[in-house]
Amino acid sequence: MHIIFTPNHVQHVSACYPPNAALLTAGPEYAPNSQELSRLTYYAANRPEKINKLGSELEKRLRVDAKKAATGNTRARASLLITLAIIKALATECRRDVALLSPSLLSSVNVTLSSLSTDLEIAARAATVFTTWTTYTDGLIIGVDLRVTEDYMSCLKHFARLGHLEHNDHETRNRTRLIGLAALVGAVNSEALYKPSGQFQSQVSIIMRALLIPLLQVDVSVLNHELADIKEQPNSPILDEFRSRPTLERRAASIHVHIDGDQGPASADVANTALRATSSLLGHTRGLQASLVLQAALDTLEERGGWAQVEHCQWLAEKAAEWTQYQYRYGIPTRLVECLAAGQDAPEPTQRQSTLAAMITAVFTSPTPLVNLSTSDIIGSLISIIIRRITVSPEDSLLPALVECISSLGTHVYYADQIQDLAEDLIRRLVIIEANGILGVGKANRQHARTQAVRCLLAGLLGLIHAADMHDAGRDAEDDAKTVGTSPTLPAASERTSHDGQSQGHIRPSRRTKVGPEIWQDTLSLLCDGDYAVRADYAMALVAYIEDEIPKFADKADADGVRRPRPLAEGPTEKSNTLTTLIYGDSTTRFLNALHACAYALVTSPRLGLRSTSSPPSPERTSPIGTNGDDSDPRSRQGDAPSEAATERRSLNLPSRSRRTSLVLRMLQDAPVRMSVSARVAAEYSDVGNVLAILTAAHEQLPVRSLLTGIPMLVALNSATQTGEECGPETAMTIRAIKELVARTWLIVGRVWCCSTVTESAEKVLSTLSPLSPLPSPPDWQFGSLQPPQQPAAFPSEGQTSGSVSDIDSHAMLEALASAQNVQEATGLGQPELLRRLGTTWSPDSAYKESIETKSRMDSLSADGLSPLIKVAPALMHADNISMQSLARSGRGVGVTDLREALEGRSSMSNPNLAGRVPSISTLDHNSSVFPGGSSLGGADQFAKLTPQRSRPQQRAKPRPGEVRDVLNKLGIGRQNGGGALKSSFPAVQRTQPRYMRCCPVTVPPCTDRLV
Repeated sequence: MHIIFTPNHVQHVSACYPPNAALLTAGPEYAPNSQELSRLTYYAANRPEKINKLGSELEKRLRVDAKKAATGNTRARASLLITLAIIKALATECRRDVALLSPSLLSSVNVTLSSLSTDLEIAARAATVFTTWTTYTDGLIIGVDLRVTEDYMSCLKHFARLGHLEHNDHETRNRTRLIGLAALVGAVNSEALYKPSGQFQSQVSIIMRALLIPLLQVDVSVLNHELADIKEQPNSPILDEFRSRPTLERRAASIHVHIDGDQGPASADVANTALRATSSLLGHTRGLQASLVLQAALDTLEERGGWAQVEHCQWLAEKAAEWTQYQYRYGIPTRLVECLAAGQDAPEPTQRQSTLAAMITAVFTSPTPLVNLSTSDIIGSLISIIIRRITVSPEDSLLPALVECISSLGTHVYYADQIQDLAEDLIRRLVIIEANGILGVGKANRQHARTQAVRCLLAGLLGLIHAADMHDAGRDAEDDAKTVGTSPTLPAASERTSHDGQSQGHIRPSRRTKVGPEIWQDTLSLLCDGDYAVRADYAMALVAYIEDEIPKFADKADADGVRRPRPLAEGPTEKSNTLTTLIYGDSTTRFLNALHACAYALVTSPRLGLRSTSSPPSPERTSPIGTNGDDSDPRSRQGDAPSEAATERRSLNLPSRSRRTSLVLRMLQDAPVRMSVSARVAAEYSDVGNVLAILTAAHEQLPVRSLLTGIPMLVALNSATQTGEECGPETAMTIRAIKELVARTWLIVGRVWCCSTVTESAEKVLSTLSPLSPLPSPPDWQFGSLQPPQQPAAFPSEGQTSGSVSDIDSHAMLEALASAQNVQEATGLGQPELLRRLGTTWSPDSAYKESIETKSRMDSLSADGLSPLIKVAPALMHADNISMQSLARSGRGVGVTDLREALEGRSSMSNPNLAGRVPSISTLDHNSSVFPGGSSLGGADQFAKLTPQRSRPQQRAKPRPGEVRDVLNKLGIGRQNGGGALKSSFPAVQRTQPRYMRCCPVTVPPCTDRLV
């Protein structure tokens, strides 16, 4: 019945309702009159200015019906359901102008849920209306209109509460949760979530609370099963591509309540819906949004006490990284590390911190690639957290989990030098902590904190390298039939066959750069640390590094422990490399020099560890000892070092590396040349066994270099045990252990080089030892985890040993090695040269100086002002090179100043471009390129730099004939010869020898072309 003067839009709305008497029988559909509804939608679509009035009228009716329905009025309930259906139809047909309907629509949904959220049928109808709006809105009104924003956020809270509602009846609980989650799925796939950037964080905080709680209440196995079902039956293309589809092509989902009497939904169905919504949310986020989603999830875990469910948290972190877009995945582990760092000052480790560390490890060990991840920043943050936790308590229970986090970084290698860079960061912190300890720790725990920090970083370093190797091996599992090389460069053609002449198959370079010995060398002083736990852990780490990581190009024993010759290809480059390696050594040779120096000091020194205060050298250390046991003193030790006070004053001003070198040298000077009858060493019996394991690995993995650097140390160590007098019981046990170490090392050397004389002599000495007290062996290393500190094994008592150990004839051993054919072939040296090289006078401090000085000898030419191109030219172009002079050209052009100098006869001194010959290099006032700082090498000042002498003044040189003309021609203002033809940019080749070659003759020993 129409009332006079009733507006048209009110009449259209009223016509959609059935009569009041028929409202009770309108169920179960509770739908408006279809014909009148079509008129209403047609009226609204053609008159957009009436949409706002229509929405206001519908909202007014809904408020009245909701208030009555809340008191139990069934007619009002039916009218409310019909009103919601009319609003949905209007939003669908007027999708282009849905912004005009948004205030009334969201207010209606909010009022409905506030009054009747427990009525599942009404909640489902309201969720359908809300999903329709989220499908068609552009989201721009959120954050602009305050009322609409408040109603929208209130709707999200209502649906989120339904999504994790707790109820005693599981069927009712699951039905309610499905309705709430279905509405949230619409919000997740809506522009209303992503367009207003200022409201994104508040929205995801509400949504994630409803999505995570159902996931935490089912087992991980159920989650994996539902995830597999989602992959088999993904969302509809319309839902997945909603943001790329035009508004007219979108379809809104309808939400219906479960029919009574049918079997209710299970918890797995709810988890399936939550998984779909979570994966869709992370799949649509960008950059910072992904981190905000994760932060909301962590806040939910904190609020609901979910940190105790470690397995669920790890699964969620791993899947979050997988679901996030490829280029934004790095935000997931970065946010986790930031959250872990936020609570690093807690007095006691919390469950939150332990779970976060486990989540970080799970993300890093997952197969999901994490491009754009700043591994250097991540490892820096993890190291800082470790140091901070140790400052709080050296026995913090979080430390093993943090070590696993660092180790797991090795599974993500995205550029060749990544592991080397990360290892360098760890080693840099190791060196700092070794020298300075942990700042901010009380005096009582200072040493314990330092020890624990070093052990944690060592465990992380080894775990990092091992994880990278395991990841690399896993990627090559399908290529088991191929032989995978570990060298970063392809070997020569002659080395691509085994020793029996058979091909080794395909060999490819490693995917990553190995950690170089020049980086690891800074940690060798840890072998002589004052704490046994550090020494033991470092010894195992060093063995693992030598066996698995250090480059072994052309220098490795075969699988049976025997080193067989590997001929190198002929060529000037190989000859140059061999010559350089024999005279100067390479980074591995320097590493082995320092290694043997530290090993000698460990088993003989009365004090261990770096000390910042000066201490007088050991009284037994009065002279170096030769191979024949002669005690002659060819040089005075008092002239080698300044006074203690001067040394201490200078050390304060030295750079960090120079200061560290001085501390290591001071420690090595405590190692005696010959042990006294009452000598007491700081090492434990286990240290001797660790040194044996290290030397064994060095001789088996690097036989040639270890032969040249380690045999002189063995000779010196054997001579140090020859006291010549009766020793006390404690000293006798120490000397006995050292002799066993020397004998067993000789045995390894003999086996590696197939030298029967050396092997038989070593076995003869070892046969006199008692089998009751063998040298301890290092325990197995568990990579990637922090093990309890090892306890030392004391030297055996006198009753556990029988008899004395005979001395080894070092001279006979050297003769046998030098005469071995395979040794001569491998080193390229004859027997006299080998005897001279292996029998050289050796001391730990001189070996360590050799490890840090030989590099400066090779690089000393860089201080002579030579162009880098001149240095590499002889190796690159071994033939006559007509373009040598072009390498010395300066980048400076020719100008008026050069013309003035040419008129004065000084053009050759100012601009090499005007010179008629290769510029000569004067050695005046420059250090020797071969023996820098001559006095430090045992000589006088015969290699010191030349001192300029005042001489009679020289007359100014007269201009060279044609010199001015050359300058004018170069400036383009002179007469051009040759009809304008281009002149060659290469002057005539100078056949005269440059002066720097005449001034600095270098004599090198003869050498064959075999690489050490």
